[in-house]
Amino acid sequence: MLPLLQPSTPSLTQPLPTEQDYTKRAWTIICVWGIFITLCLLIRGGRLLAPLFPLGSVGVGLFLFYRTPSLYVGYTWWFCFIASAIRRIIDYQSGYVTPGRWGVTAMLVASISVITLFQSAPTAYRKNGFPFILSTIGVLYAFVMGALTKRVDLAYLVGFIEWLGPIAFGFYLFSHWQDYPKFRQVIERCFVWGVAVMGTYGIIQYCFVPGWDRFYVDVIKASSFGSPVPFQIRVFSTLGSPQAFGTVMMAGVLLLFGSQGSLRFPASGVGYLSFLLSAARSAWLGWAAGVITFFPFLKARLQMQFVLTILIMSILVVPIISLEPFAEAINQRLESLSNTSEDVSFQERTEGYGLLLNLALSEVIGQGLGTGGPRPEIGRASIVAPIGGSDSGILPLLFSFGWIGTIPYVGGILLILLQLFQGKDGGGDSFSSAARAIALGTFAQVGLNNIFPDAFGLVLWGFLGIGLAAQKYYGHQRRLRRYSELH
Repeated sequence: MLPLLQPSTPSLTQPLPTEQDYTKRAWTIICVWGIFITLCLLIRGGRLLAPLFPLGSVGVGLFLFYRTPSLYVGYTWWFCFIASAIRRIIDYQSGYVTPGRWGVTAMLVASISVITLFQSAPTAYRKNGFPFILSTIGVLYAFVMGALTKRVDLAYLVGFIEWLGPIAFGFYLFSHWQDYPKFRQVIERCFVWGVAVMGTYGIIQYCFVPGWDRFYVDVIKASSFGSPVPFQIRVFSTLGSPQAFGTVMMAGVLLLFGSQGSLRFPASGVGYLSFLLSAARSAWLGWAAGVITFFPFLKARLQMQFVLTILIMSILVVPIISLEPFAEAINQRLESLSNTSEDVSFQERTEGYGLLLNLALSEVIGQGLGTGGPRPEIGRASIVAPIGGSDSGILPLLFSFGWIGTIPYVGGILLILLQLFQGKDGGGDSFSSAARAIALGTFAQVGLNNIFPDAFGLVLWGFLGIGLAAQKYYGHQRRLRRYSELH
């Protein structure tokens, strides 16, 4: 009997899998999953993918989360970029709208990082992570208030994930600050390729409008998308709306300023063109705020590189947007920025704020997540304001969270922004400066878009998190240098 036990003995001394081993396995799993999705779509197997797409995506995400953190970060960003488009094709092939919102798979993948948030919550205060906990408290408060007064169904739980997932993902990036150089490389690469892919598809969408995009616009019946016909649609590319696409693309084109790869210039061409074709003026204004914030924090050498990059990108982009069929649509939207008296969208937002802002400011307790208007019991539920729940971040926040939830939630964001602008990275890291600019450029849209949940929130909290990680990483490096000089 003893000899039978001998073959198993060496396994006890076998080396554990290394990070490189896990990375190889992770890439294999990602490739297999990507090929499976592609084949199902090619054979029009949308009905098969309807349940498998979210479940399989989360399963792959869990493996990456536990084994290869940097690949999990890249995987999450790519799902932010393309998950909504995959879902549209699935619904188009299925012939009906499958349950849940279009961006829910991306939010489920991002929400895996809630594990880190709750595990680290007790010690987050000592590790400079208190602002994330503060904002999480605000979301949990709004969730509880809604659960007490509403029906807690699948849609309500999805809404909770859309609010909490971005915070958790931002905290995940911050809590892995030791891996900042690796995360920086992954995020930069994701966005450079993402701008190229989303920008190219956006131009195709504008010129041809694929069937699944027409199906999507017809289903949601949103006039803000324009007409779902070539040269009249507002580009939303692989995202769920022109505004969400504009914000994600804003982050991408700002990161291109500091990129060193050869892909950045062709990516800039298609990226800026599709960014302008989205007609998302709030994202354009966010980009302007980001550029103004980006430049002063760079060293002189990087400032010169920044200016040179802008000149080269202008040479590439300006001739393209001067050509038809692009020029008229873009110029018309640009002119509306200086002529607000004839801007219907601006007038509707102004009227909406006039009707609802005082009511929102009087909301102390809050009505729970997903609330965008006044309560029936105060006799104002019949008010019909021309401003939608996605056209403002201020009104939905106050109605949903009340002052009790809004103060900690917004307070956490402001504390992080304050730390980012007080930090010292020496201006030598263009990515760190871009992260700060993107976070501010997204937050600057708060009066025009609901920037806190879903893809908006992922951009906001993702770059708040990686920006704070950069601060902590460089602070640690300075302490190590001082220690080595003293010893």
